[in-house]
Amino acid sequence: MSTELEIGTKATVRVPASSANLGPGYDTLGLALGIYDVIEVEVTSSGLEIEIYGEGEDDLPRDGSHLVVKALRSGLNAADATAPGLRVTCTNAIPQSRGLGSSASSAVAGVAAANALAGYPLSDNQVVQLSSAFEGHPDNAAASVLGGATVSWMTVPVDGRSAPEYKAVSIGVHETIRATAIVPDFHASTPAVRRVLPSHVTHGDAAFNVSRVAVMTVAIQHHPDLLWEGTRDRLHQPYRADVLPVTAEWVNRLRNRGYAAYLSGAGPTIMVLHTEDIAEGLLADAREQGLKVVELGVAGPVETSVTHA
Repeated sequence: MSTELEIGTKATVRVPASSANLGPGYDTLGLALGIYDVIEVEVTSSGLEIEIYGEGEDDLPRDGSHLVVKALRSGLNAADATAPGLRVTCTNAIPQSRGLGSSASSAVAGVAAANALAGYPLSDNQVVQLSSAFEGHPDNAAASVLGGATVSWMTVPVDGRSAPEYKAVSIGVHETIRATAIVPDFHASTPAVRRVLPSHVTHGDAAFNVSRVAVMTVAIQHHPDLLWEGTRDRLHQPYRADVLPVTAEWVNRLRNRGYAAYLSGAGPTIMVLHTEDIAEGLLADAREQGLKVVELGVAGPVETSVTHA
């Protein structure tokens, strides 16, 4: 029998942004970043109220189609809990459709809020599973749930009918590693950018990426000097260069100067992992071209708190 939540109960969620792939780890590697959306959910007597501030406030829906709300309802269903009504307030700082995991962060925020309201019956693995289902892959969601760097994967049941299983583990990040995002002033559609990828790749390119994923997992934990090598990729970034020319130009420009730069997720953001300051001249050039430079820390896991009526 499901539990009806008490009117007036409030949950607050602080969920980090994320960067997916980290170069070669397509749909597998992720990193939580220190930009946060804050979601407040209150159980009310009836209806649905949504307020949005910051990123997306002019574009995002204010009804049941909002991703936070859909994820919230999915989480409540999984927790076997119901709410007579909901008031949702979103204060967004994560840029939308820029390759910083804004959609995954919204899904994580909704599921995490539901889990908090219901008394935390869901494990981290279940939160990863539920939030990843909205994306169809777990790299961004896993990073926002677990924090730090993550390795994630998907298991498709052999019966062909059951839902995929999304799995993830957190790995440590070397204390000297910093992240700098260079963010263009335009959106990128993940489905559109995925469509340019080939259906088949060569054995050589596949072997190349397998080796660089292995290097990257070592580099990010123990050997930051290997970050440049560990962020090399042949599976997706070369194919996306034509549709993201500004991004490709800056990834190449930075890498030619020895910086571990890569396309963050589906872009258009350029992410740089580094231990020393990036040359100010390069950053000044980026700003002059209308790109936003954001220095980030590596974030911890999603944070939640609950206030009872």
